[in-house]
Amino acid sequence: MAAQRGKDILLKISDGGDPQIFVTVAGLRARTISLNARGVDVTDGDSAGRWRELLAGAGVRQASVSGAGIFRDAASDALIREVFFAQEARAWRLIVPDFGTLEGAFLVAALDYAGEHEGEATWALTLASAGEIAFEAL
Repeated sequence: MAAQRGKDILLKISDGGDPQIFVTVAGLRARTISLNARGVDVTDGDSAGRWRELLAGAGVRQASVSGAGIFRDAASDALIREVFFAQEARAWRLIVPDFGTLEGAFLVAALDYAGEHEGEATWALTLASAGEIAFEAL
């Protein structure tokens, strides 16, 4: 995979309608997507060489997303605030160039606002997966 521009990673939130329309979250300067799977340890006294054994396919999978940036788009900002205060699991779409698209329900787990006396107002958010996440390779 060739080097990619970080700004090409897109984070989109569904408007909640039917059909869903995804709105790009504007003003993000940094984005991180983490995919994790916890294994189920099935090691016992008969495990070969007493090496840990994990049960394939039995662990809990999760995804988390974080982003930080500046205020640029009133529509996406309002939508994020709305789903945070309602603690509503909303469909999100994450597009990573030359990798794929992740889509599924996420909760806004954290929403931070900050500002410096001689700087712009900034915000940051953390998303936690709240159901099955679909992956489609690009």
